[in-house]
Amino acid sequence: MNVLYIEDEEKIANFVCIGLKEQGFVVDYCNNGNDGYTHALEFEFDAIVLDIMVPGKDGLAILKGLRKEGNTTPIILLTARNELDDRLSGLNLGADDYIAKPFFVEELVARIHAVVRRGSGDRQNILVVYPLKLDRLTREVTCKQVAIELTSREFNLLEYLMRSPGRVFTRTQILEHVWGYDFNPNTNLIDVCIQRIRKKIEKVGGEECLESVRGVGYRFRKPQNP
Repeated sequence: MNVLYIEDEEKIANFVCIGLKEQGFVVDYCNNGNDGYTHALEFEFDAIVLDIMVPGKDGLAILKGLRKEGNTTPIILLTARNELDDRLSGLNLGADDYIAKPFFVEELVARIHAVVRRGSGDRQNILVVYPLKLDRLTREVTCKQVAIELTSREFNLLEYLMRSPGRVFTRTQILEHVWGYDFNPNTNLIDVCIQRIRKKIEKVGGEECLESVRGVGYRFRKPQNP
């Protein structure tokens, strides 16, 4: 699942980002409310983890703005404060859950899964782009009903591309969203992973669906009728 995490406390953010990625999440991180709000409007996420006390737009202003714009992405509020008024304000503005600091990453993971299930239903956690079917919750991939065994990184890369069939993603975008790295986009790390996925799909009789765009990056081919 893709998660947007908005938090200004660097130590907490690093700890949470590492913990979420270890659990298989793809995490976009913003350290201020203005960037976080813009990011939430521009990109699609399965859930947003939002600290109330962030610089720029505070958490409640972000929440209010997103709901006003019709954004229904499940939102979990984080705060060091645990007063009833804060909880009620967030919930009344459309937050899906509330968790007070300090917290265990395992609890946050469980709550993310819970709000996603409540907000969209299990069917929304299943991506079907012929010939593949990908289940975000069970992290299973099938091709024409035949299971494909993928590593965590391969699964995250495939999910990232399948979310937007036909859209070309640059190497830099893929590295940032799937690996969390910010370095030379000319590395062959992505190419190697793509080749492994292609071979596994081909092994079960699937057609070529991961397309390279020379000089740019990769895309998942637009679905075709089976």
